[in-house]
Amino acid sequence: MAKQNPIDEAKELQKLLVGYAKQETVEPLLTLAKYLAFGIAGAVLTFLGVMFLGLGVLRLLQSETGTALDGVGFLSLVPYLGSILTMGVLIFFIFRAMSRATRAVR
Repeated sequence: MAKQNPIDEAKELQKLLVGYAKQETVEPLLTLAKYLAFGIAGAVLTFLGVMFLGLGVLRLLQSETGTALDGVGFLSLVPYLGSILTMGVLIFFIFRAMSRATRAVR
């Protein structure tokens, strides 16, 4: 076997170290960034869905109860309480599904 000169050995060592550093740092960070991007996108879309559903329920209750509750004082809050209750139930089911998914992964 022919001996390599020290410069070639140093270049090979540098190439090996750079490859190892990329493998152990850059690739996991890129994978983490991908999961984080999907998680943030999912959270934003879930938030928008819950808010639009709550707004839709509020408008539905306001249009259906209409003037029947307007002059009765505190009963005009019924549509708002109904939409808050609807959003609360939906958020409860979302968290329940998330906790099931977390338990399934373990």
